[in-house]
Amino acid sequence: MEQDYIVVKVEHGRYLFKLKALLKQRGITNNQLVKDTNTDFKVIKRIANGNLIRIDIYVLDRLCEYLSCQPNDIIEYQKES
Repeated sequence: MEQDYIVVKVEHGRYLFKLKALLKQRGITNNQLVKDTNTDFKVIKRIANGNLIRIDIYVLDRLCEYLSCQPNDIIEYQKES
């Protein structure tokens, strides 16, 4: 499943952006997520594609509540070994 994640390498590790895979697994479209969580489409797109510098914890809270998951199910950090 990791191949479905967006990987962004950073100085001391990497981030796995898992939202796109999670939505696909649950049969939820970006548009449905936007509508149901009242979150801007651009924000969802950035999280899904790993194109962000910071994340709003309130957005993360809405996504976790809606998807019944933990933040690590959406974005995971892996430290370089």
